[in-house]
Amino acid sequence: MNEEKDEEFPLIQLFEPVGCAVDLETGAISNATGAYQKRFRDLAGLYADEAAFAAMQGEWDDTVVYEVSEFRPNERSGDLIFGVTRMLPGKVGTEYFVTRGHIHRQSDRPEIYYGQKGRGLMLMESPDGEVRIVEIDAQTVCYVPPYWIHRSVNVGDDELVMLFCYPADSGQDYDCIAKAGGMRARIVDDGKGGWKQIDNPNWRMRDPATIAALYGEKKEETA
Repeated sequence: MNEEKDEEFPLIQLFEPVGCAVDLETGAISNATGAYQKRFRDLAGLYADEAAFAAMQGEWDDTVVYEVSEFRPNERSGDLIFGVTRMLPGKVGTEYFVTRGHIHRQSDRPEIYYGQKGRGLMLMESPDGEVRIVEIDAQTVCYVPPYWIHRSVNVGDDELVMLFCYPADSGQDYDCIAKAGGMRARIVDDGKGGWKQIDNPNWRMRDPATIAALYGEKKEETA
């Protein structure tokens, strides 16, 4: 009887449930399995005004512009990775601080961001160059659908703190942005206490093979 049950219900090792408290001041979560930081110097090449970036390096070079604290149980399909991003306010020239941005290596994987503090944007770009922007304030949920390249932008005067969650097998591809000359849009100060979207003149349309690879075989299903 027991042997039959064992065959019908194979032994699965369950992962232990966990609770993680969020510290809005530090952007850290308790019980985190990992963390990483991006200092100002790590963001060279992201901003249009390279002279302004160079002028800021003396003061900002070692400053942590954004950091991530995460809980990563594993990277298997069916599980989730979640964590918190904390990002300083600031600008390089007129361009607001941004994260490096990425598309998921498994590009049909979505992501959720939940604003907890500050005022930010999620700048998104499709593989073939469509641009979408979602504003993220405290208690705002932003859904990043499959196939969208995405980058966080802090457009406020305070730190931007967001919780994120995505499928554990998603992975990240950062090179797709650099190879296109950056994202198609940049977010700059509008001179009136707000922000505006401007074109990135260095952006290059991806070739059909690259677009197809980023969409995978599911582009027709989502068209």
